Amino acid sequence: MALIVKKFGGSSVATPEKIFNIVDRVLHEKKEDDRIVLVVSAMGDTTDDLVDLAKQVTSKPYGREMDRLLCTGEQVTIALMAMAFNERGQKAISLTGDQAGITSSENFNKGRILGVDPNRVFEALEEGNIVVVAGFQGITEYGDMVTLGRGGSDTTAVALAGAMKADVCEIFTDVEGVYSTDPRVAKEAFKLEEVTYGEMLEMARLGAGVMQPRAVEMGFRYGVPIHVRSTFTDNTGTIIREDYTVEANKHIITGVADDTNTAKVALVGVENKPGIAAKVFKALADKNVDVDMIVQSIRSVGEPKTDLIFTVALDDVVLAREVLEELQKTVDIEAVNIDENMAKVSIIGAGMLGQPGVAAQMFEILSQEGINIEIISTSEISISCLVAEERVKDAVRVIHNGLLLNKRG
Repeated sequence: MALIVKKFGGSSVATPEKIFNIVDRVLHEKKEDDRIVLVVSAMGDTTDDLVDLAKQVTSKPYGREMDRLLCTGEQVTIALMAMAFNERGQKAISLTGDQAGITSSENFNKGRILGVDPNRVFEALEEGNIVVVAGFQGITEYGDMVTLGRGGSDTTAVALAGAMKADVCEIFTDVEGVYSTDPRVAKEAFKLEEVTYGEMLEMARLGAGVMQPRAVEMGFRYGVPIHVRSTFTDNTGTIIREDYTVEANKHIITGVADDTNTAKVALVGVENKPGIAAKVFKALADKNVDVDMIVQSIRSVGEPKTDLIFTVALDDVVLAREVLEELQKTVDIEAVNIDENMAKVSIIGAGMLGQPGVAAQMFEILSQEGINIEIISTSEISISCLVAEERVKDAVRVIHNGLLLNKRG
């Protein structure tokens, strides 16, 4: 007997026909004593359609009301999915995130799961149900509905699997698994058999859209194996776990990621004295604006002014601009310049530890392709470069083919 959590994304449940395909697949794979929990997203482009609908009413980011609107998308899916199971003769029940015991922080549009109390899910399973849970949502201590950010259904699924001590969490997508890079950009991309939590977290954080970073964090926290696989085939996908089970699966560089949801912010002529950077980034943090790739440029020794450059998500540009323009009233900042036509390209791999020269090779490849690097940032297992958005696909292709294909094994 196994306890399995399966997550299906919006493209997999886009139509009633596809919903029945999922139902038939689950019932075909289910062993007699298996207990199954499904986590589902909104159908197709429903979430984007709801966002567009809201924009017809307002241009302001009304976080609480936007989340109230967006949470309806998943509720449509769970009801239809439960009905479809019952039509096939299998007992099923739908639960919202709240009913499944998922509590969230009050960060509207970017909620973080604070806890999971799956008692009602267990009760429904004991009654012989397949349980269909709405992904992407939780509830605050005040009863407000909060969405968990784009891709948040992944986080719901892994958090539930962890809290329920499931045997595995299966993330079904429209691709065969996790690839070394986007196959649409580099046709030479190859599927990875295994990826560590640390590598997958970096890949997700740096733009690989196959998993949400917080979902990977949840997997690491609970030690839940995550199987990323295709909705449309029975093939084995990619297993995300703590470490490699087969040494041959390990590469110096595991993958190349890109992120076009990136804007460069340049604060020109900032007071060059202690405490100013703290004020800037605290003001942004207080409004839940995430900041990345920070560089401070010293013009010359003793210069009273400096330039502060960093990146934010495109989704946060309007809010970041408001915060920084308000800050200009109390902090000496000559200008706030924001360039929305930027992107990040990154290489990720635990195998880079103890391998000198990888960064130099990456920079040389970009140089030979005539791609200028604006900002560089590194972690223990990743190197990221900020480049012009119009060149990022070229950057992914040449880095992947120049480094990964030559370094496999």
